[in-house]
Amino acid sequence: MEKFTTLTGIAAPLPMINVDTDKIIPAVWLKTIKRTGLGPALFEAIRYKADGSEDPDFVLNKEPYRKAEILVTGKNFGCGSSREHAVWALDGFGIRCVIAPDFADIFYTNAFKNGMLLVKLPQDDVDKLMEDAEKGGNARLSVDLERQVVIRPDGEEIAFDIDPFRKNCLLNGLDDIALTLQKKAEIADFESGQKKTTPWLYG
Repeated sequence: MEKFTTLTGIAAPLPMINVDTDKIIPAVWLKTIKRTGLGPALFEAIRYKADGSEDPDFVLNKEPYRKAEILVTGKNFGCGSSREHAVWALDGFGIRCVIAPDFADIFYTNAFKNGMLLVKLPQDDVDKLMEDAEKGGNARLSVDLERQVVIRPDGEEIAFDIDPFRKNCLLNGLDDIALTLQKKAEIADFESGQKKTTPWLYG
């Protein structure tokens, strides 16, 4: 998993509440188990017209937001079903951080397990960052995970809270597999002893 330390980039404003996972990526895409290639399907129902062409009014179809790495949005983002594909689609587009007043619980967990930082902030602070994002490419936001601050284009710093365990995993690029492998020696010792006491478990 890619480490997340600091990120400075274009922030796309999506002033919508209750954006569910089906809106983030429709269920038809759940047939794949690949984590890559889902960027074009992100927000498919509202990003494209019925004929498949891009809707020029949708934010991610506009410059400079085609290169957005941060998404500023409304409360209850990621509600609905528990599909991990929603995170994969955001990541596939290039979004590495989402800022909102709150998130659906399962989406919140899925995001961190895939190296995406979700920042919860009071509505007033989200409103400020939404205004910054609406200014386009000349008003980039910075997110410093180590210091736990979002830095506005004018230099104002907005502090955010994050669970220490999740913070450590992001800073060090540790997904569930990498965390398990940190105990590789202990696991090997256990298996060695188990092979002696219960050898039938190993064929």
